[in-house]
Amino acid sequence: MSTTDPLHLAVALDGAGWHPAAWREESARTEELFTADYWLGLVRRAEEGALDFVTIEDSHGLAPGGAGNVRGHLDALLIAARVAPLTSHIGLVPTVLTTTTEPFHVSTQLATLDYISTGRAGWRPRVAVDPDVVAAALAAANGDPDAIDPELISGLFEDAADHVEVVRRLWDSWEDDAVIRDAATGRFVDRDKLHYIDFAGKHFSVKGPSITPRPPQGQPVVAALAHSRVPYEFAAAGADVVFVTPTDAGNARAIVDEVRSLTDRRLLVFADVNVFLDPARKQRLDSAGSGQYSSDAFVFVGSAAELADLLLQWRAAGLDGFRLRPGALPADLDAIVGELVPILRERGVFRTGYTETTLRGHLGLARPANRYARTEEIAA
Repeated sequence: MSTTDPLHLAVALDGAGWHPAAWREESARTEELFTADYWLGLVRRAEEGALDFVTIEDSHGLAPGGAGNVRGHLDALLIAARVAPLTSHIGLVPTVLTTTTEPFHVSTQLATLDYISTGRAGWRPRVAVDPDVVAAALAAANGDPDAIDPELISGLFEDAADHVEVVRRLWDSWEDDAVIRDAATGRFVDRDKLHYIDFAGKHFSVKGPSITPRPPQGQPVVAALAHSRVPYEFAAAGADVVFVTPTDAGNARAIVDEVRSLTDRRLLVFADVNVFLDPARKQRLDSAGSGQYSSDAFVFVGSAAELADLLLQWRAAGLDGFRLRPGALPADLDAIVGELVPILRERGVFRTGYTETTLRGHLGLARPANRYARTEEIAA
């Protein structure tokens, strides 16, 4: 990535914030946490900053940590569907698990979200593992997560890769002009432009076609979180955006080089960064919780100007953008929009407003051709 290319910026929304004790902060809107208005307010605030998109976290179980943490959550895809018609530009990328869902249903749900949002839908496919399976694998590895049987990890991501492939094929199972609405002949669709996908994989078989016409974007944006080689390969095979977790600029360069070596097609690489834009608040949260906050991603604590410095330093390592994880909501999101974004604009690296209307447009991704569409040969 050239440093003259636009910087992309997203936020990851998770409950009251990524810090487990965030709900205990005075500015937290804990009583509204399970309401549509709470989530709408967060997404609208992110849209005020002209951010590329928000991701919405989800899981198949309660958060670990006991009663001291937020327990329970709303469905990410349904949150996105609720806020879609009440926002206008920002991309909406819900997390949907691949291990507990059927790809046919996921494809129709996300295609529907793309219609409701007029082309702003994305999807973060997440591989989720039963806690008992994790516990057994850790026990077999003597408590060392790096020593877990690689076949277990590979199998989970093979299943997820098939899931993504089926969803993508189903999005293409209707050609763009399949809906003809020909009242005179009584034909609503041209049946010749609907296609079986005939997917037969190791984990499941799907014939198709979808029951939902091809989404406005053709293919909603697929974004995957990856920490190591197998997830990198998963992202390189089926994602448009990959979220990685570097620890410094040098590590970012190494990760970018590794990920980009796995595919010849365009793949945007974002770094995940936990953000605490008030050191005193971070200290309060650590004191209220179970001690120093730790994460799979880099934890930044400091001012918006210092964060801008770090983002630009890491960007020079080849990153296309960043997904910021606000430590406390809405406080750190407000600081991102109200303090960080103006600084990045002053430095000439971030947009002053939206110029596109779709998520693919924000990210500079072309609308993909339909893999099943017939091409007409033009005589020379």
